[in-house]
Amino acid sequence: MKHKFEILGLCIAWFAILAQFVVMVQNRQAEMLETILRFFGFFTIQTNILVALFFTVSAFNITRPPFKVLLTKGSITALTAFILIVGSVYQIVLRSIWEPTGLQYVVDELLHTVIPLYMLGYWIFNVEKQDLPLKKVLNWLLYPLIYLVFVIARGSLSGFYPYPFLNIDEIGFEKALGNIAIIFVLALVLLATLSWGGKIIIKNRSTK
Repeated sequence: MKHKFEILGLCIAWFAILAQFVVMVQNRQAEMLETILRFFGFFTIQTNILVALFFTVSAFNITRPPFKVLLTKGSITALTAFILIVGSVYQIVLRSIWEPTGLQYVVDELLHTVIPLYMLGYWIFNVEKQDLPLKKVLNWLLYPLIYLVFVIARGSLSGFYPYPFLNIDEIGFEKALGNIAIIFVLALVLLATLSWGGKIIIKNRSTK
């Protein structure tokens, strides 16, 4: 039964990612190579790819490097937190600034609403004690840190920033840094909450 949920998860995630790529290519405003770089420059895409890979390696028990890192202690909790950040930032900050239609609307809802909620539900039913040590979970903060360094470095060279709240050219370095700090605080809160909440879930699960 567990593999059925993993297969469903990987199907939803890969469909959303590939569909978003097709839509972006069809509506590209830059050369193909630049469009591809921009596509992979979104935290939404990178995190959804990680979720898709997680469901894939879990469903097919792929333990070869580098995929086995997705099955290490704390990975499911960290990925759940990051995909919830994707959903939260979209709902709070980005949803009001544009109105997608057609396939783009469907893809947006999958990437920012359906997949985060699906991952959260999967985590609730499958989290284990070894997935909750805060130290193991916090190690994953290296991922958004590397992402932010990449985005800022690339943005300073190309002038393209994937999100308006990171656009140093328009809002300035100090405001962008403040926005980054807010997101990192949100990440810490989510990671700590999941680590704490998971213990309660496991305790309640064992008493039934």
